[in-house]
Amino acid sequence: MPYHLSDEQEIVRSSIREFAEAEVKPLAATLDREHRPPLETLPKLAEMGILGMTIPAEYGGSATDYLSFVIAIEELARVCATTSVIVDVHGGLACANIVRWGNEEQKQKYLPGMASGDIIGSFCLTEPSAGSDAGALKTKAVKDGDSYVLNGQKIFITNAGFAKVFCVLARTSDEGGTRGISAFLVDRGTPGFAIGDPERKMGIRGSSTCALQFSDCRVPASALLGNEGDGFKVAMSGLDGGRTGIAAQALGIAQGAFEEMVDYAKQRVQFGKPIAEQQAIQWMIADSATEIAAGRSLVYEAADLEDRHLPFSQQASMAKLYCGPLATRVTHRAVQVHGGNGYIEGYPVERMYRDSRITEIYEGTSEIQRMVISRLVLRK
Repeated sequence: MPYHLSDEQEIVRSSIREFAEAEVKPLAATLDREHRPPLETLPKLAEMGILGMTIPAEYGGSATDYLSFVIAIEELARVCATTSVIVDVHGGLACANIVRWGNEEQKQKYLPGMASGDIIGSFCLTEPSAGSDAGALKTKAVKDGDSYVLNGQKIFITNAGFAKVFCVLARTSDEGGTRGISAFLVDRGTPGFAIGDPERKMGIRGSSTCALQFSDCRVPASALLGNEGDGFKVAMSGLDGGRTGIAAQALGIAQGAFEEMVDYAKQRVQFGKPIAEQQAIQWMIADSATEIAAGRSLVYEAADLEDRHLPFSQQASMAKLYCGPLATRVTHRAVQVHGGNGYIEGYPVERMYRDSRITEIYEGTSEIQRMVISRLVLRK
């Protein structure tokens, strides 16, 4: 799909790029080295309206279109993948699911704080036995009077170390597979709800990925998001947008690595001339530029379809399937162009190379995307 950004969307891109260069990029290496989230940046992200981009104006959000949100993720990922995934999970999964499925009381309780940055959201699906097979989750929520009692475990939960509200998927009936799953909004500090230490990860080290434990955790019936049994619908409606967001993250990582590669190739002199004049380097640059342009078309098409309220599951999966490996390829080339320097911690491409790998795994592996795409094609 040929895309043309509106003047407003171009302003979003330029303003967020300026913000990312000034406020996000200088911290990126420190967050990676110290394995810590950018807590000092979150109020600034809120002030820019980035944390509230998926929230309607009546709840304090900036209420942009989804393509603008995707552009924001791309621009943040261009300089710091950690910051981009925090925003993506908060806005694209937590906020969006409350907007989509929440009742008025839930929206009033959470959305203004989520827009202001006082409340960061998290999305909790994955379990030790339920990764790609989301229907295999075992966390249970048993109705007890006017409340539910949760028991179970979640793993690999993004934002868990500092989030204040968690969208938790749990089984409310003994039906197998994707049936009988419900979604709950669980507040941090609820008795019986424990958050583990952050995982020590290969990349996106500042995003605070933790395990969660629910041990007779009692939540009011008003914590139910949507109706009982709607949980898998809640998850899937969020994951389509989430996959587009992660594709945008991968695209941004690729773009950032590409720019580092081009700049370095112009400056690095070998055999009496910049290595950018060597055909081998020129081909890496040409391939990367072409593939990034193709990936951007896929990502923007998926976001545009969501904005127009048209089916976009296939396009979201295509965008993620293409852009995850794209980020890996481009960062690999960027490290190669940097030579030995690309293997050294002080150069951004070393961090980008590590950050890129997760984009082929979370929000559905590349293998799962192929399953989704093929089923949708065959169904037609």
